[in-house]
Amino acid sequence: MPTKAKTKSHSLPASAPTEPTATDDTFCGLHRKLPPLKVVADEDVPLLDRLLHATLGQVYGLSPAALGLAYADWLTHLLLAPGKQAELAVSAGDKITRLSDYMLRQAQGQEPMECCAEPLPQDHRFVDQGWQEWPFNLYQQAFLLTERWWQEATHVRGMTQHHAAIRPFIARQVLDMWSPLNFPLTNPRILRASAEQGGLNFFRGVQNFLDDWQRFITKQPAAGMEAFGVGDNIAVTQGKVVYQNRLIELIQYAPVTADVYAEPLLIVPAWIMKYYILDLSPENSLVKYLVEQGHTVFMISWKNPGPEDRDLGNRDYREYGIMDALDAINAIVPGQKIHAVGYCLGGTLLSIAAAAMARDGDDRLKSVTLFAAQIDFEEAGELLMFIDESQLAWLEDTMWEKGYLDRQKMTGTFQLLRSRDLIWSSMIENYLLGERTVPNDMMAWNADATRMPFKMHSEYLRELFLNNDLAEGHFRVGGRPVALTDIRIPIFAVGTQRDHVAPWRSVYKIKLLTDTDVTFLLTSGGHNAGIVSEPGHPRRSYQVGTLNSMDKFVSPEEWCERTPSQEGSWWPEWNAWLTQQSDGKSEPPATGASGKGYRILRDAPGAYVLMH
Repeated sequence: MPTKAKTKSHSLPASAPTEPTATDDTFCGLHRKLPPLKVVADEDVPLLDRLLHATLGQVYGLSPAALGLAYADWLTHLLLAPGKQAELAVSAGDKITRLSDYMLRQAQGQEPMECCAEPLPQDHRFVDQGWQEWPFNLYQQAFLLTERWWQEATHVRGMTQHHAAIRPFIARQVLDMWSPLNFPLTNPRILRASAEQGGLNFFRGVQNFLDDWQRFITKQPAAGMEAFGVGDNIAVTQGKVVYQNRLIELIQYAPVTADVYAEPLLIVPAWIMKYYILDLSPENSLVKYLVEQGHTVFMISWKNPGPEDRDLGNRDYREYGIMDALDAINAIVPGQKIHAVGYCLGGTLLSIAAAAMARDGDDRLKSVTLFAAQIDFEEAGELLMFIDESQLAWLEDTMWEKGYLDRQKMTGTFQLLRSRDLIWSSMIENYLLGERTVPNDMMAWNADATRMPFKMHSEYLRELFLNNDLAEGHFRVGGRPVALTDIRIPIFAVGTQRDHVAPWRSVYKIKLLTDTDVTFLLTSGGHNAGIVSEPGHPRRSYQVGTLNSMDKFVSPEEWCERTPSQEGSWWPEWNAWLTQQSDGKSEPPATGASGKGYRILRDAPGAYVLMH
């Protein structure tokens, strides 16, 4: 019998409403009066400053001060480095000479020497054959040589590590803006399409632009998204909402096998995403796959917060999210430990909860699985470029007026990280070629973004990203620090090779921070596509290996070299691991536990996921 720590009960009272009510402070068992909406600035921040930053923040997502400091750091060190200046001058002269010789050979009709600069292997912008023909090959070579020079110029000895990461990023954004791909007269593909279609591609492009603008100002879904409906053709795995409070709905999925594994699964998605990334179409739904393998699956569906939720913080998300969900599952499936699964930020929150539970003697968890979830944020990838004191102060003031981070702001940040694919390539396809990309279910999910409460987002960025409190042992739960070394149950951690949100080497550090057996799996794909990797998905592979608590730390590179690659989906590998942790099978549990306050409220996918 698992030991349950003393926790405050938040069971659903019989009189609770069955639909979300944003203004009811005692809604569904959340007997905690939320602080009133603040309309004045904090005492240490002048109101005028808040108002100015909040107003400018609607236009400028990045702090001008943060960008200015990075520029000043770079320029000052460059001015004080005559040797570096001389190297850059020599490099520029060499590149101009090589390009001039290339152009001269082209003009004389001679076979040119090999290219001055080759695109990097991951750079697919110039794959069209037209870029190998005159004069487009000259545009391409001039642009690539300019990129190479700025890569050299933005790396100057003596800059802070943070500013040294920002400068190349900003230079890349500016260069991408002026890429020859973005202009009709310098892009052979656009010119070819214009000639073949008599310019109709521009006519369609204008129509697409006007349609997108209208959808933007009226806050309608992007073009083509109407083909996908939550509960209609995505998020359709059968289940029931069996608990709800002001922050979550808990979905219990219906069994499809005669018997099920004894231990249920609780999935904790990130609160910045709708949960159905793990329950997309039936053919690529992880939830459906798990249910078909004989698992009892519970899913947290986070509420999309509004201004009234501005003061919900990390503690609220842990207590009224994970801990309330565990209480409900214990009532529905009594006497069984739980396999807890966390995705992205949900995995970070789950790690905090698991460490606190272990510290307090609460042994209700059977295992922990982390999907693309960071615990140590020291190497958190390009997102760290947006995290410093200046940027956080700017962001907090931007959120202050509304009480939450608008989903457009969050979407814009992730688009900047992959601007070539998500901004410029999209603009070329839609507005210059006049072609609409047919959206798929993941694109529809990606467009269904959520907001983040003021307090939660600020705490998360400061305590985890900026200060790295969890990895360094300073993160407090209940007034006391938690230590990840207290977690002694098995851990299964999944990283993805092309993850720009949670780089896999950062995810891998879970082994360095814990004293338990860690099975680490590295799969092909990115942050989302690598996780949604159903059996039969083409071009998927993975590596997997277990490091027990007695192993010395193995570097990510060494682990990758010594671990063989396997073709196919990683889902069966994880299912086999879960099976090994199980104590056998039994009859499926009942749906809900009405006698204990957890009755069926509505069908999945629930109501919170539909809130915009």
